[in-house]
Amino acid sequence: MTEDLTPAEAYAAARARNAEQATALAPFREMYEFGLDPFQIEACQALEAGKGVLVAAPTGSGKTIVGEFAVHLALLQGRKCFYTTPIKALSNQKYADLVKRYGPGKVGLLTGDNSINGDAPIIVMTTEVLRNMLYAGSQALSGLGYVVMDEVHYLSDRFRGAVWEEVIIHLPESVTLVSLSATVSNAEEFGDWLDTVRGDTEVIVSESRPVPLWQHVLAGRRMYDLFEEETDHGGRAASRREVNPDLMRLARTENTRTYNPGERRRGKMIREADRERERRQRSRIWTPGRPEVIERLDAEGLLPAITFIFSRAACEAAVQQCLYAGLRLNDDDARQRVREIVEERTASIPSEDLHVLGYYEWLEALERGIAAHHAGMLPTFKEVVEELFVRGLVKAVFATETLALGINMPARSVVLEKLVKWNGEQHADITPGEYTQLTGRAGRRGIDVEGHAVVLWQRGLDPGHLAGLAGTRTYPLRSSFKPSYNMAVNLVDQFGRHRSRELLETSFAQFQADRSVVGISRQVQKNEEGLTGYREGMTCHLGDFEEYARLRRDLKDRETELAKQGAAQRRAQAAASLERLKPGDVIHVPTGKFAGLALVLDPGIPAGRTNGHRGFEHHDGPRPLVLTAERQVKRLASIDFPVPVEALERMRIPKSFNPRSPQSRRDLASALRTKAGHINPERHRRDRSAAADDREIARLRTALRAHPCHGCDEREDHARWAERYHRLQRDTRQLERRIEGRTNTIARTFDRIVALLTELDYLRGDDVTDNGKRLARLYGELDLLASECLRDGVWEGLNPAELAACASALVYEARQSDDAVAPKLPTGKAKAALGEMVRIWGRLDALEEEFRINQAEGVGQREPDLGFAWAAHQWASDRGLDEVLREAEMPAGDFVRWCKQVIDVLGQIAAAAPKENSTVSKNARKAVESLLRGVVAYSSVT
Repeated sequence: MTEDLTPAEAYAAARARNAEQATALAPFREMYEFGLDPFQIEACQALEAGKGVLVAAPTGSGKTIVGEFAVHLALLQGRKCFYTTPIKALSNQKYADLVKRYGPGKVGLLTGDNSINGDAPIIVMTTEVLRNMLYAGSQALSGLGYVVMDEVHYLSDRFRGAVWEEVIIHLPESVTLVSLSATVSNAEEFGDWLDTVRGDTEVIVSESRPVPLWQHVLAGRRMYDLFEEETDHGGRAASRREVNPDLMRLARTENTRTYNPGERRRGKMIREADRERERRQRSRIWTPGRPEVIERLDAEGLLPAITFIFSRAACEAAVQQCLYAGLRLNDDDARQRVREIVEERTASIPSEDLHVLGYYEWLEALERGIAAHHAGMLPTFKEVVEELFVRGLVKAVFATETLALGINMPARSVVLEKLVKWNGEQHADITPGEYTQLTGRAGRRGIDVEGHAVVLWQRGLDPGHLAGLAGTRTYPLRSSFKPSYNMAVNLVDQFGRHRSRELLETSFAQFQADRSVVGISRQVQKNEEGLTGYREGMTCHLGDFEEYARLRRDLKDRETELAKQGAAQRRAQAAASLERLKPGDVIHVPTGKFAGLALVLDPGIPAGRTNGHRGFEHHDGPRPLVLTAERQVKRLASIDFPVPVEALERMRIPKSFNPRSPQSRRDLASALRTKAGHINPERHRRDRSAAADDREIARLRTALRAHPCHGCDEREDHARWAERYHRLQRDTRQLERRIEGRTNTIARTFDRIVALLTELDYLRGDDVTDNGKRLARLYGELDLLASECLRDGVWEGLNPAELAACASALVYEARQSDDAVAPKLPTGKAKAALGEMVRIWGRLDALEEEFRINQAEGVGQREPDLGFAWAAHQWASDRGLDEVLREAEMPAGDFVRWCKQVIDVLGQIAAAAPKENSTVSKNARKAVESLLRGVVAYSSVT
């Protein structure tokens, strides 16, 4: 090719090559066996030019290479680089990667669990650690040149997202920010905000997957392609991606075929031939079992595979099903290597704990090449699964969606059992963003030619909906930033109230709110133009038609109000009459399906009571159980009684009466007809309408008839324009209220928090009191509660185990609330202290309500959860793992995770508690030592 160049072109190309060789990027590229993609080169060049970068690219596309280039630049320039991640597992993984490249002397790790080589020029840390360093003014920040924020789209997380924005806002101006994100649809908007708060920021968006992805649906024995013709398997949707017509036909056939068990009950009248035909049709399509899916993927060369199941228990069950099915994916050599690696990695775990942790069953599955992966597993076990999977020694993993969060564990195939998951409140469809994140694991760069996403057939599956999930590669990044008490005292301490307020106004949350206000403002302007036109249309030559229209509206509103009052009064009278009914009363049901003569068997449960106890409310009032003259026993509702009901007669109900016995019903219904069949119920007379005697209605009608516009020939035409004017004016006022609500929202919340903290003597103007300085050292959802407990001496005199129990209430949150069962609590001082903590929370909750600090908006103190107090107390009291896990009814992984969070908050308490005349600080450190043993102490860094 170079021979075809002119001398000038050859000279220019040579100069370009020489110029590139002089850059820091050239030697960096040589560290990799593969060439860099255009988006990676573009981002690295922007970094070398001194710009910040935002890189938005699909999972598995290699965007972390841009972060590694920032590390490379920092070392070349003799500066520091902090590499932040959202979760500790990612930090551990990135630490291991960087140590491999630069050696342990140049790389450090700081997470809530580990502190290794904290003075190194490259430090990997969780984002919260960096936030805490910024507020504390840590000396480690000196010489900092670059900060890499991996998985920056985490700022959408409603629980932790604010931390990312705090870091971005508070980093010194001299620090270059490298933001790495999944593909988001509003990357340019996020980039504009970064440009505003961080200076010159280049936005690089790549939607192309490095490995093409094929989408499938597995139904019965057949694997259907989702799309008929995929001309583009990358991130960008092709111009025409039609859903496979065979799959659409299948869905129509299967989803319209009804299987009615009632037909079976019709007897044996169904012919055997019909049964056989139905059986044959139903056997054609089914949802394959888990072992069957793995065998199918293995046969087609699509392993290793990750099957996402949105349930921990189901993940474990899937492994057991594969074992029972006799599935073996490893040969003898692979089995031996698995055993060697597992025994080496778990050598530090005491043998008595191995049985408790289900080690031997777990090892058997691993030797067969099968494993589960979820948050309930011991961290060491999870890391072993990840290592074996990457080495190709585990070929089938059943995982919850937590595996999709950045862990470097790519597969050839990804399987989704269902497109619905439990979101903590309800079962909801997974979003396009979640689908992209999950299926992004399919296709290993440099190993696989293509990746495969397989969705299992389920009855009711809509291929069109699935195609929408698969075709939508992006999701919007939404800020979840909210000020907190800790944030407020730290900001005021550093910048004063006025400057703090201005800083919060620069948050991405306010940036997005302000942008949305622009669109609403445009709509308000359009509405105002429309109002002008409507006002002209209702102009009347006889007088002020707007005033006349207001009288008409007031009259209509008053009549509607009186009608509602009348209806409510009639419902109340009817409910009161139902409450007077007794068993044996003969009544006439006025309306509904069961209108007519009826005998009251049970008057129903009064509103607000169940079985005579306060609690469950029947909002529909009493619901009498009656026997109708047609022998039906039915529970009626208030809707069947639009008017009051009176007992027409009384009857004795035999003690032997059984409402389920047709004979009993027939006999009693016959007696009912004999006793009261001749009685004609009196028709209920409706009361005189309240509107007829209402003075306000009379006044309005008089004013309406006296108005000049009342005699206008075009009155109704004007009235139509006036009604349109009124509706548009109402809509415009709602939009104006929305604008008012979104403008300065963050600052207003900050003002309320500051007012509350001033009330509690944490702040005095721009000064932070000693109480405030203590709060500044406490991070977490219940920061203010922890500070108040320290101030009130709630934890004084507690031993380490009791203090651990109390600290657990500050961090623990049950996965599913169970208000019916009170948690088991330690006795003595710990129980009293926990009770006092709840009492203090109640006081703070009332104060937050007074200062309009709304927990529903993510601000304020949630109620402390005492559900882990017993487990924390027992573990800190040196009880055995088997005993603690059995009593806590908790998986080992959850237990370890909560213990580490308790250890973290105890460290904060030790730092914040008074050092003199107090036992709290000393006992908090002792509690950390008591908790940090056995399974909790196993280092997750290898």
